[in-house]
Amino acid sequence: MTDTSADTSAGTSADISGRDSADRLHPDAKIPAPLAAGLALQIAALALPGTVVIATVTFRAAGQAESVLLWAVFASVAACGAASLLQAFRAGRFGTGYTIAIGTPGAAIAVSAAALAAGGPALLATLVVCLALFQLAFSVRLSLFRRVLTPTVTGTVMMLTPVTVMPVMFEQLQNVPAGAPPLAAPLSAAATLIVIVGLVLKARRGLRLWAPAVGIVAGSAVAALYGLYDFARIERAPWIGIPAAELPAPDLDFGPAFWALLPAFLFIGLVLTVQTVSGAVATQHVSRAGPRAVDFRAVQGAVAGDAAGNLLSGLAGTMPLGYRPTGVTMIEITGIGARRVGVALGAALIALAVLPKALAVILAIPGPVAAAFITITMASIFVTGMRVVVRDGLDYRKGLIAGLGFWIGAGFQSGAVFPQLVSDFAGGLLQNGMIAGGLAATAMTLFVELTKPRRSRIELPFEPSALREIRTFVMAFAARNGWGPAMAERLDAASEETMLTLLHRDEAGDDAAPRRLLLVARREDGAAVLEFVASKGEANLQDRIALLGEAGAADSIEREVSLRLLRHLASSVRHQQYRDMDIVTVRVDPPAADSGGRS
Repeated sequence: MTDTSADTSAGTSADISGRDSADRLHPDAKIPAPLAAGLALQIAALALPGTVVIATVTFRAAGQAESVLLWAVFASVAACGAASLLQAFRAGRFGTGYTIAIGTPGAAIAVSAAALAAGGPALLATLVVCLALFQLAFSVRLSLFRRVLTPTVTGTVMMLTPVTVMPVMFEQLQNVPAGAPPLAAPLSAAATLIVIVGLVLKARRGLRLWAPAVGIVAGSAVAALYGLYDFARIERAPWIGIPAAELPAPDLDFGPAFWALLPAFLFIGLVLTVQTVSGAVATQHVSRAGPRAVDFRAVQGAVAGDAAGNLLSGLAGTMPLGYRPTGVTMIEITGIGARRVGVALGAALIALAVLPKALAVILAIPGPVAAAFITITMASIFVTGMRVVVRDGLDYRKGLIAGLGFWIGAGFQSGAVFPQLVSDFAGGLLQNGMIAGGLAATAMTLFVELTKPRRSRIELPFEPSALREIRTFVMAFAARNGWGPAMAERLDAASEETMLTLLHRDEAGDDAAPRRLLLVARREDGAAVLEFVASKGEANLQDRIALLGEAGAADSIEREVSLRLLRHLASSVRHQQYRDMDIVTVRVDPPAADSGGRS
């Protein structure tokens, strides 16, 4: 006779462990404060060096005074902390409610240095404020760009992040003092890599949470044996200190220098916005147990949060800031997506800005150790971007856009594609692989959208009486495309169920303002695609359809007949929620006996 008690116990234990993992992954998870602080400091250790170094290089390249430089570094770190706090809290339309790391982007070095050289911190402040206002307007109307900023584009941008970062980080492997032993850098990097990878792959959950910190400490200890760890920097740094304020008065003359640099800053703002959209989508993917639809209201909040951070940076007279991928990496490695980590991250960055000695402890980490650590994080970022692309459904068009965009970005980043021409175009921005590849993917996506067959559309009041006109509209659409009665009836049924479901959700909402419905129909690859643009709502239709297949959700959703019929009628349903509208895209394949018509 088989003893099932051990199996039952093991299964129960696994179920509890799985539930615990899912609970900790959720943004609303209540994790202990010490754990949140520890994870936040690990993220800060990744984000801070780049923020400090980029600001230092930019202001020194522009010949700014040391007092201005010190203030700019302080303001950059503090602004990143404030923006990270806002992203985690999600205050109204600002922030995501997820752990989002904010830092100073390398893409802003050239334009920021040019602004400082042309008009000093005052001109830089004015241009960064303009960039922030541009991002804020973009966040409000993000739904207008839904056909261009697709998961294929955002996922490709995520995959290109390591391509852009790693050449710089690999240079850090050789960043050791003159006269250091030849084995110092390799052994320090190897110790960091081996410890982190070993703990992530084999350690229990409790220890795995601290794998990055343990790896950095191990690598730094090996580096210290060879004299690579900069203890002198820590000794020189004061315990507490705030630089003398160098707040510039914004340059409101709007002279030739302003108008000459404004297009470049707006372009950088667009690049930073695409990065933030990509990062917000990726963060949602890794912060949920199981596939869920992207909440574009949170994506809008991420862009608005960046805009608020850049407004603060502009008023402080320092460089723009933007999304950094380190938060996604820590969620992926540790399995903890609680927003408490984001709150602790923001508080930690603000504290480090006024605690120079603590900041020096992080900045003293040797280059080989940092390079090994970031190699692991970039591997995770690449896989996350790949998941974003694949989850959207990878057909031959999306595959070509993602693949070609990635390799164009890699080619431009490596200098293999017409380097003489690229270096002179737009200030050398296309030498950044993420910008070049992202623009290529966006251009191809835009081309696909512009060359799609002509769309039929109708605008109606968002109310039950519109069902009759919708029926007439879809019947005429089916007839124009050569489909028979079976396909016409399927389109009619799918339209009715989608409309009824949206109406039911609208009735459950608090907003009683009259709404309009825009229904757009088109033929695509032999199937019909219906796009319903309607009012906002709280529950995601796409997620609820997916939940219909789960046993645990059956009792609560069994009565939602419209959802079940819609799942049966449509081959795919995609629901994009924005603050100003809901967009439901329903794809309906013709029945086997009615697959004719125009191709």
